[in-house]
Amino acid sequence: MTAIVPPPPPPFPSPSSEARRAHRARWSPQLLRSELATTFRRWRTLVLLAVLAAVPVLVGIAVRIQTGGSGGDDRGPAFLAGIAGNGLFLVFTALAVTLPVFLPMAVGVIAGDAVAGEAHTGTLRYLLVAPAGRGRLLLAKFATVMAFCAVGTLVVALSALITGALLFPLGKVTLLSGTSISFGEGLLRALAVAGVVALSLLGVAALGLFVSTLTDSGVAAMATTVGLVLTAQILDGIPQLQAIQPYLFPHYWLSFADLLRDPVYWDGIWRDLGLQALYAAVFGSAAWARFTTRDITA
Repeated sequence: MTAIVPPPPPPFPSPSSEARRAHRARWSPQLLRSELATTFRRWRTLVLLAVLAAVPVLVGIAVRIQTGGSGGDDRGPAFLAGIAGNGLFLVFTALAVTLPVFLPMAVGVIAGDAVAGEAHTGTLRYLLVAPAGRGRLLLAKFATVMAFCAVGTLVVALSALITGALLFPLGKVTLLSGTSISFGEGLLRALAVAGVVALSLLGVAALGLFVSTLTDSGVAAMATTVGLVLTAQILDGIPQLQAIQPYLFPHYWLSFADLLRDPVYWDGIWRDLGLQALYAAVFGSAAWARFTTRDITA
């Protein structure tokens, strides 16, 4: 007796190119929201943000104890000397303190873990199953790292503003050039400074993302990125290397201080932003070339 074999089910119809494009268009915002939610819900991210928020508090308390809130201290930088007279200067001081070390290291941790961490846990392959494509996934991860740059900078600025308002008087702001402006205009300049600081981390974000595509170890990628940041900082401080220092991404970081002059000196700021854009283009392209041709086995 011959068994009756049922005919195979008809194949699923393949979606049209228009449907695929529409699905991808809908997927991109979902992918970005998913990456943002995943990153900012991790304990590592929350701890980094807490550390960044604590730095202005510690600086403000130290200045308050040293000066008693009654006058400035001429031994420190211009920002530090002005905190006791106006708490808004704590915002500028906190950003100047965190930008060379704390902010880039935090960004390096997030960027270094962006791809390598997913590969190490085995979730990267499943992310690539979605019809977003490797390029879209990499772009979403880069956007997430840049969002962390903005959030981290904003956390520092808000923590400094609240601490400065609680510990010191607020009022008119005397710029580095000696011109006095209203407190409202001072807040606008503080916001502009925070924006420039966040954009100054663009090079670190792109560098960290590229390193993250080279390995399946999140710890190795984070350590390498942070090590490169520290190495660039050290090289930028050696007088004998003046010829290469203008090409190092941290060289113009503190140029945001020129926003506190009247008139504003834009040369250093534009050089900083241009250098960050160059690093983003070079290492972003390298990350894309590596990631789109990488054999994902995790």
